[in-house]
Amino acid sequence: MMHTRRPWQEELAIIDKTMKAISGVTDPEEMVGIYWENIGELLPIHDYVSVSRRETQPPFYFITRSSRFAEHFNPWTQRDRLPHLSGGILGEIAYANEPVIIDDLPARLTADDPARFYLEGFQSLIAFPQYDNGESLNVTGMLMPPGMEIDHAVIPMIHWQSGLFGRGTQNLVLRNQLATALGALDRELQVVGEIQRSLLPGVLPKIPGFELSAYYLTSARAGGDYYDFFPLASGAWGIFIADVSGHGTPAAVLMAITHAIAHAQPGTHTPPDMLLAYLNDQLARSYTRDGTFVTAFYAVLDPWTRSLTYSRAGHNPPRLIRGGQVTALDENGALPLGIMGEQAYGETTLTLRKGDLLLLYTDGITEAAPPRKGAASRELFGVERLDKVLLECGASTAEECIGRIRAEVAVFCENAPPTDDQTLLAIRCL
Repeated sequence: MMHTRRPWQEELAIIDKTMKAISGVTDPEEMVGIYWENIGELLPIHDYVSVSRRETQPPFYFITRSSRFAEHFNPWTQRDRLPHLSGGILGEIAYANEPVIIDDLPARLTADDPARFYLEGFQSLIAFPQYDNGESLNVTGMLMPPGMEIDHAVIPMIHWQSGLFGRGTQNLVLRNQLATALGALDRELQVVGEIQRSLLPGVLPKIPGFELSAYYLTSARAGGDYYDFFPLASGAWGIFIADVSGHGTPAAVLMAITHAIAHAQPGTHTPPDMLLAYLNDQLARSYTRDGTFVTAFYAVLDPWTRSLTYSRAGHNPPRLIRGGQVTALDENGALPLGIMGEQAYGETTLTLRKGDLLLLYTDGITEAAPPRKGAASRELFGVERLDKVLLECGASTAEECIGRIRAEVAVFCENAPPTDDQTLLAIRCL
């Protein structure tokens, strides 16, 4: 009996229904089930056998599906329960690397064929390979009982459809594997971020005569910005801000190393230029590679004299707001840490006055940009906008001033996630 095809309009409707049904499926096993259920309306093939040579070596193969399985197995999650055979007719088609058509199956099937159970009683077999890099790692065979035939003219089209479906199924498997791997990686990065944030001050210090506020936001799970405070002799405080080149986990690791070095030798945090020189020598000797570096600004604040002595290693000059004007603390702009050993860092001292506001920040603030095409020509938030906001702060508290800056950056960037870590540290002299 020759199978006759449906009118093309009916076939189109069945195929369209099938495509819609599988379009939202994420489980490859469910996708295969839907496909076979619907394709049965086009071809009344009720018996089949599928083999795979993934994760095995010649001449072995797995039987992944069969209409004669007493129990359904998921070939992706229950591979250890699949029949693992070698040789015979299914071994031939598994390694043929081309479609195989057997019109007289009983004449080919021997009594000792290892897969005889899955093939006996059928008249013909048409095997369609699904290729991966040109190799038929999976093959699906349609089995027809005596008296049933398929027009050989439709076999090329079925091969085409079968191959595309196999490729789509494998892509879905790979997508799910990628999603699982990315999920595991994201959980690891989340832990890295939590460890990194634990290195930052849990609470800001209480410095007599001064009000402090800080803001810290990474562009990824973990970042390379760093700020810290060091209690010094006679009630003075060391104030440190740094920015590791790059983003993400590598920057977070170098940030943690910088933190460890800075805390390794208590009592070495004065004078500022000596601390930066010490950090630079340690980083350049053992840790910075392939152009990585750390920009830093370190100051010692004496609350009793209100003196601020500072050194700068390639970091953005802090902004001092005094009497309606903004001044950049841009003296002693030596190289960032880790570029070259035995680097000298100068230092400058100034006396803060009542009402002064000092802002320390990283370049994630001034280099923030809206998410528009043509990134090379995008306008940056910039120092001028930052200074404008600072002048508008007036007598605002340190916390209110940081809030204003964050709001302006968010509006400028159209509330898009930051592409670089952002850190703000405001100090108001009361």
